[in-house]
This record gives sequence, C-alpha cells and structure tokens, in this order.
Amino acid sequence: MAAIKVEILIPCFIDQFKPETGLNMVKVLEKAGCMVHYNPEQTCCGLPAFNAGYWEDSRQVAEKFLNEISTDKNLVCGAGACTAMIRNSYDLLFQNSSYHNKYRQLQKKSFELSEFLVDVLKVENLGSKFEGKVAFFDSCQASEHCKIKTQPRLLLQQVEGIELVELPKQGLCCGFGGTFSVNSEALSVSMAKEVIDQVIESGAKYLISTDYSCLIQIDSVLKKQGNTQIEVLHIADILASGI
Repeated sequence: MAAIKVEILIPCFIDQFKPETGLNMVKVLEKAGCMVHYNPEQTCCGLPAFNAGYWEDSRQVAEKFLNEISTDKNLVCGAGACTAMIRNSYDLLFQNSSYHNKYRQLQKKSFELSEFLVDVLKVENLGSKFEGKVAFFDSCQASEHCKIKTQPRLLLQQVEGIELVELPKQGLCCGFGGTFSVNSEALSVSMAKEVIDQVIESGAKYLISTDYSCLIQIDSVLKKQGNTQIEVLHIADILASGI
C-alpha cells in the first residue's frame, strides 16, 4: 500500500525548546505509514500575536504560513493550540480576503497528531514501549476547541509497559495562555501549582499532553519548586519510544 503523504506543522515551542519532539512526530507518522513533508521555512501559525490582540501582525504571520503549506495533503499539527488556530481563528483573520479559499481548504485538512492517528488513519497501536506511571493533561485548546480527549488516551493505553492514570480533578488549566502568564504571573503560577498538586496526588511520575506550551509552563513551576520527581513529555515522545 502506498504511503500517505502529509504535511507537518512543528509548533514554535517545540521548534525552539524541544526539537527532538518534532523528530519524534516524524518517527511516529512514518511508523503509521506516512510520507512526511516539512517545510523548513515554516515559522508560526500566528496564534501568539492573535491571542495578544495584535490581529494585523497575526494575519501577516498566518499569510506566510499559508503560503508555505500545500493544501493537497493533510496537515498534522504538533499541538491542539495550532490546530484550533487554523480551524477556528483563521475565520476571523481571512474572511473576504484573497486567502479565503486556501484557508477553507486547510481547515478541513488540519489535525492534531493524536487525532490524525486515531480518527483519520484508524491507528491506535504503534508498537510503542514505555515504562512508567503517567497522567494525561488535557490542554484547553485541544479539549475545548478541537474536542480532542479520547484520542490521546486510546494511544497511550496501547503503549507496552505504561500505567495510565487520570488526574483526580479534571478540567484544570495550566495557566499559560501566552501573555497571560506574563501579565498575571501570580495567578498563572497558582494555576500551574494546582495541576502539579493533582499529578502528585495521582502518583504519576510523568505528565503527558498534546501541547508543549502547557508542559513548559508546568515544568517551569516544577523547577522553581525543586521538584525532580515529575517529568513532562509530549505525547509524540511517548509514542516514539521503542519503535
């Protein structure tokens, strides 16, 4: 059977802080039977500027992104936040513009990694192996704006050696929110601490998410606390383990 051709979007946070996760995305997709294309000129979907209220700046960044992406293949995103930006917020940026048709096409073909594997490829077991007790954290953008909740859990449940537990309290926010973490630092940190308390209560040693922006927020508070018992990992890092 011929390989399925896909484009990938490597989120800014992964590109700048944990590029090995981007490589793991490629590894996972190739294991699932995909031929992966990545444009190294790619920068950002425009979400940071959009959330900060700088819509014209966001539009310029998003136009660059649209010019770099082909719409003849599915686009697999390494974050629910990027997926939500393309699916939902591009409507606000490109209505009645010359980019209208292209962004409409891309909306239909944009998927977060776990969503693409489970819902499009119908793949749940990649032969991954990882030893440890893990908890999954739902990012607001993935769960609320893209309805991604069961897909990452189905994939994690199939990983050999893993013990998947739920956080005792669901629906928490990491407190990042882009500039929110800067403008409202005390509240942002307290929200991350609440998540950390739930991870400790669950007994998990690893916190997994679809969105590295959430993980880096939580990890920064863990480091400030001197907590070396909990490690954060993107779901691609888990799925790439042992394959």
